[in-house]
Amino acid sequence: MASSTTDDITRWLHDWQNGDQTALAQLMPAVYQELRKIAHGHFRGERAAHTLQTTALIHEAYLRLAGHEFPAWENRAHFYGIAAQLMRQILVEYARSQKAAKRGGGAAKLPLDEALTVVPTEMSNLVALDDALRALEAFDARKCRVIELRHFGGLSNEEIATVLSISLATVGREIRLAQAWLQRELTKK
Repeated sequence: MASSTTDDITRWLHDWQNGDQTALAQLMPAVYQELRKIAHGHFRGERAAHTLQTTALIHEAYLRLAGHEFPAWENRAHFYGIAAQLMRQILVEYARSQKAAKRGGGAAKLPLDEALTVVPTEMSNLVALDDALRALEAFDARKCRVIELRHFGGLSNEEIATVLSISLATVGREIRLAQAWLQRELTKK
């Protein structure tokens, strides 16, 4: 398959938004590698012993993307930002269900492949990070969104500026402030 341009991806997103299911069939092969990169990004910096089947995470995110209506897709960066947010939600739901099951909570597991395994301490870290991000969102939603797009979505500062309609300097400032805020939040727990 020939390399797809940003314009192709944006056009397919708009066509899909307008009900053209064939556009989704064209879109997914074009964005699959980037979604893989985003899935890997969720566990950047984790221990080498950590195992994750990115395919299972991508497929679950795809099912959620295909099965829900989202606001009008602005561009490919907006799409990747939403996909990253969904992957984070999937991983946090999985981690919470695993913690509940360990305590005898009987929580149902997500329909991820059995190949998706997460080390218990990493699950706790993911849940703690999600709790800190929720607190950041309540304090300053834009800072939270910038962190999601950068660290979970793998978007560049330029892409974040485009998605959020803010200046490049503001993106850099928001990232620095949000990281400091999150670091403080995570160390006080």
